[in-house]
Amino acid sequence: MSKLRRQLSAGITNNVETRHLDDIKGKTGNLYESISIIAKRSNQINISLKEELHNKLEEFASHTDSLEEIHENKEQIEISRAYERMPNPALLATQEFLEDKVYFRKGDDELFS
Repeated sequence: MSKLRRQLSAGITNNVETRHLDDIKGKTGNLYESISIIAKRSNQINISLKEELHNKLEEFASHTDSLEEIHENKEQIEISRAYERMPNPALLATQEFLEDKVYFRKGDDELFS
């Protein structure tokens, strides 16, 4: 398991949990701002996970696939399943946001943490 995947999915379940809106709103003072920050972080996580997955699966890529090679590649299937079992990037981003692990700031340079 890669360092990124271990960091991101440590202690987070795949199940969606209800969150108190006041907790989310309390970080920035504005619910919509908080959700926007979570969405941007979620996109960052999603992009990095996709790149990592494609790099791992590229090792198995061959341009002359035969039917036998496709069925015999169990390692590739296991890698794909491991990524499918990971929590959704939105869940990861929300957890990071609530644990103050996301750095963000407003456009007028008012800093948050």
